Amino acid sequence: MSNDSTNRGDSNSIEAHSYEAEHVHSVYESIAPHFSLTRHKPWPLVAQFLGSLAPGSVGLDVGCGNGKYLGINRDIYIVGSDRSRALVGIAGRQKGNRSSDVMVGDMLDLPHQWARFDFAISIAVIHHLSTRERRIQAIRSIMATLKRSVEAAAGGRALFYVWALEQKNSRRGWDEGHAQDVMVPWVMKQRAGSVVGADEKKTFERYYHLYRRGELEKDVHAAGGVVMESGYERDNWWTIASPQGQG
Repeated sequence: MSNDSTNRGDSNSIEAHSYEAEHVHSVYESIAPHFSLTRHKPWPLVAQFLGSLAPGSVGLDVGCGNGKYLGINRDIYIVGSDRSRALVGIAGRQKGNRSSDVMVGDMLDLPHQWARFDFAISIAVIHHLSTRERRIQAIRSIMATLKRSVEAAAGGRALFYVWALEQKNSRRGWDEGHAQDVMVPWVMKQRAGSVVGADEKKTFERYYHLYRRGELEKDVHAAGGVVMESGYERDNWWTIASPQGQG
């Protein structure tokens, strides 16, 4: 994403929405089955977070994708949502997700009651929003669904994961000095019998904002949240946060 398009998105949310519709939403609709085949192994810290929740806890998986986290802890109930109808359909067909439900939803305008949920997770999703204002809005939208308490530690908790800029040891090789707004290719081989032939490949470009150290915590604070823990795992920055305010 060029600096010019980023600036246009900052000044016009309609243009940012259109940009994301083309370079995020339509891409995932197109690649959903192939993408889902690569997304089955839970990330350790996410599984640990879900496993630590009290039995009977009710929460959200915002940007649930193919639903790989919905069945991690059968003693809690999760409502998963995703902008992609194709991925929600796959999540709904996953066997064993009996302590969960799924729906199509926009993380910038979640259809849930405020201050009612014990927890939320949003794993590798917020970085697809093309302006800082929209990323903060998404965090604020998720935090608004969590139970509040005078003591932040006693309220609901949200776990956020975003791709890191600092990935110099990964195959991507990004690090400080590289652009934070990038297009990341997804290469999908065409199936036999397709118009272009079995041996040809199609590449889809997805937009990502790469977070640098400390940036996610700043966005959580800007959204009115309290950072409880944060760290780095698997080329991602993560944070566990709670909402501010009275219960």
